[in-house]
Amino acid sequence: MASVVGSAVVAVEELRDGAGPWVLRLGGGGQLESVVLRTGEPGSALSSQFETEAAALVVAAEHGVAAPRLLAADFDGQATGTLAVLSTVVPGHSRIPVRPTAERMRALGVAAASLHAVPLAPGPGLPLRTRPIADMDFAALRRAHAPSQLFEAAELAVSQAADHCGETVLVHGDLWQGNTLWDGDTLTGIVDWDAAGAGHYGVDLGSLRCDAAVFFGQRAAAEVLAGWRQAADRGAPDPHVVAYWDVVASLSTPPDMAGWLPALTGQGRPDLDAQTVTTRRDTFLRSALRQLGE
Repeated sequence: MASVVGSAVVAVEELRDGAGPWVLRLGGGGQLESVVLRTGEPGSALSSQFETEAAALVVAAEHGVAAPRLLAADFDGQATGTLAVLSTVVPGHSRIPVRPTAERMRALGVAAASLHAVPLAPGPGLPLRTRPIADMDFAALRRAHAPSQLFEAAELAVSQAADHCGETVLVHGDLWQGNTLWDGDTLTGIVDWDAAGAGHYGVDLGSLRCDAAVFFGQRAAAEVLAGWRQAADRGAPDPHVVAYWDVVASLSTPPDMAGWLPALTGQGRPDLDAQTVTTRRDTFLRSALRQLGE
């Protein structure tokens, strides 16, 4: 990896409370002042995620998507002794404000549309994605939780809905505000591509809308859709299609949002509590079910 960046590492900064990925600060006056390094055990379950991350960054670079640029990858540990992906640093921060502007919410939709302008067939490293965070078994979480009429209705609605898969495009697969970086209300890039693949644009659009609703409420979700419509060269999406993917996104959250609360508050939102975010998610899901049933 040192031969790739051409400079010695002079400082290391962890990005997640003592764990990777790591920002490596470089000396020697090279072209790069810092890089991001992800590491893992070769042959572990992380291998496929790292391969997906690398493949997605290559596609993103080819199409000018605001994302890190891949510098090097070692999937079997032969070169570095560890599973590793090295990429450029995207400037900005991921802190989420208490009161967002409409411009910020629309910028999220615009950024998502930039991905969805990239046609993509499923292939090595970038498999078919039919829901957000595809490697997490949310159905098992629901079975282990107390029965919920709301989630049972959501599962039934998805099973009975018309096929809303359609053409496949580049999707991030875990698109929420914590995976975006900002300079004020300007979105500087999208990070953490290990759940990416080829899928319907609704995989990301529903995920972003659900996330906006959880943090801010229904109006924010509407602004995300407005930004996406503004940038996407598709015309206005069918409301039933939007509702379907909103339901899918809601089913890609835990029944009790308390488990995700540390990740949400860790983005600069200590004002949030489990009841608030769970209630907002449920309100978003009920609205989507009503729209889907009309």
